[in-house]
Amino acid sequence: MLNHISPLISPELLKVLSEMGHGDEIVLADANFPSASIAARTTLGHELRADGIGAAPLLDAILELFPLDQYDAENFILMEVVPGDTVQTPIWDTYADVLHAHEPNNPVTHLERFAYYERAKQAYAVVSTGETALYANLILKKGVVKG
Repeated sequence: MLNHISPLISPELLKVLSEMGHGDEIVLADANFPSASIAARTTLGHELRADGIGAAPLLDAILELFPLDQYDAENFILMEVVPGDTVQTPIWDTYADVLHAHEPNNPVTHLERFAYYERAKQAYAVVSTGETALYANLILKKGVVKG
């Protein structure tokens, strides 16, 4: 255990978050996301597991550790709902609340599903969470950590 580090952050995830540099991206994937196949193409090369952990609490824990990229407005990206899909996305409001608790003026952006998959392949890492809400995937772009 460490002071001020959430127990939701595994040792491997803490290492990855520390290794990431300014501009690197990390995907927090819901339980339906093709995490293993997408993660195989990332810098890390394999998925990180956060089984049983919801994406919102994990997001909150991560945003305690680093800011989002202040030079890129597309630093917090959700997967768009596929046109014609009638699913509701209340998790997005939860994510926005968590985001704005850490970064009050930060915008939320959306990306079409297949473009999202392609961007996720370019990420530093993919974290497979236990999140069961639909369209609950998000990409975070790490900013400059100031000492």
